[in-house]
Amino acid sequence: MRLIIGSDHAGLELKRKLVEHLEGGVYELQDVGTHSSESTDYPDYAAQVATAVSAGEADLGVLVCGTGQGMAMTANKVAGVRAAVCADTFTAHSTREHNDANVLCLGDRVVGSGLACEIVDAFLTAEFQGGRHARRIGKITALEKGESK
Repeated sequence: MRLIIGSDHAGLELKRKLVEHLEGGVYELQDVGTHSSESTDYPDYAAQVATAVSAGEADLGVLVCGTGQGMAMTANKVAGVRAAVCADTFTAHSTREHNDANVLCLGDRVVGSGLACEIVDAFLTAEFQGGRHARRIGKITALEKGESK
């Protein structure tokens, strides 16, 4: 599985922990930055990750900022991306199964690194269930395209 990860300065330390957690595993991991604690703009990293997921260059994405909210707001502007902010494993697992989320957003100031690793694992191991959920994802896709369903 191809996984892309990014953060702004506020999410840098948690992103580093996640990269360490994921390296050597079953994932082909691409870290798009930031790699410095100097102030950066979260939309730049969210756009890189979301665009790669939307274009099929990565299967799933992970974004980290202070709360996860700014990353999610930005990533969700890219067609085909369904970014979800998660602070627990149940939500991370469920959003993959029911909402076919393809980008996980985390807040460094919200969850500790141990829990964050568990959340990432829950997100990455869950699979979209399809069925009635596929109909709902179709409605989201129609909205992206300016269609009504």
